Amino acid sequence: MTALAPEGTGAPGRARLAARTLRSDRWWLQPLITVSVLVAFIVYSTVRAFENANYFAEPYISPFYSPCITTACEGNTFPELFDGPAFLTPALYILIVPLGFRLTCYYYRKAYYRAFWLSPPACAVAEPHAKYTGETRFPLLFQNLHRYFFYAGLVFNVILTYDALLAFRNAEGEWFHMGLGTLVLLTNAVLLWLYSLSCHSCRHIVGGRLVHFSRHPVRYKAWTFVSKLNPKHMQYAWISLVFVAFTDLYVRLLATGAIDDPRFF
Repeated sequence: MTALAPEGTGAPGRARLAARTLRSDRWWLQPLITVSVLVAFIVYSTVRAFENANYFAEPYISPFYSPCITTACEGNTFPELFDGPAFLTPALYILIVPLGFRLTCYYYRKAYYRAFWLSPPACAVAEPHAKYTGETRFPLLFQNLHRYFFYAGLVFNVILTYDALLAFRNAEGEWFHMGLGTLVLLTNAVLLWLYSLSCHSCRHIVGGRLVHFSRHPVRYKAWTFVSKLNPKHMQYAWISLVFVAFTDLYVRLLATGAIDDPRFF
């Protein structure tokens, strides 16, 4: 029986290098920053999800708790749909969709594959894994749900945009007022739209599988617009991630009375 020839770095004719990499730059810095930021966000969002308090300050609601769909919600801005068990906070129902969307995002896959799983940690740096199975096994098989999380995420973007519109009120519910919180919620909604619309799946959904763009002028214009956003997808991913946490923090500070919301008119 003939033995199979080694593949990959052990293939015949390839240089045998004992060193993990010959790079002399700080290749480890980027994955380290990625790990630090993502872990910080995970810790913060987890604490806030289980805190179950200080997420509403009229007329602002935290994006972690919107849409608040249980009867236990404080200052609900969305129809109450059911009574949830006491040990499940409203945020735990909500975070499934945005978390699933980001976990399966094409850019974030690259980020946490390199930062958490070291697969590989950087270009021209060998990974410590002996075998690569791609996204054909659990849990990476979960990544194939990205398109469906994208659709659900658009619904959440609409709801957060509605929250931003409701923020054009004062504490008494009177319309056509604006405070700093209004701008915070509005900016958060815009950044999430930019992150979603610059998504690779969005680009494929809008203009994929078209043989002749000339026969689909509306889809072509939409594809052109999304294609202009797509190169900035990484930047939108990070900015929107940080800003959604900032938005929640701002609402929390208002709810606890730590700060006052400046009103412009």
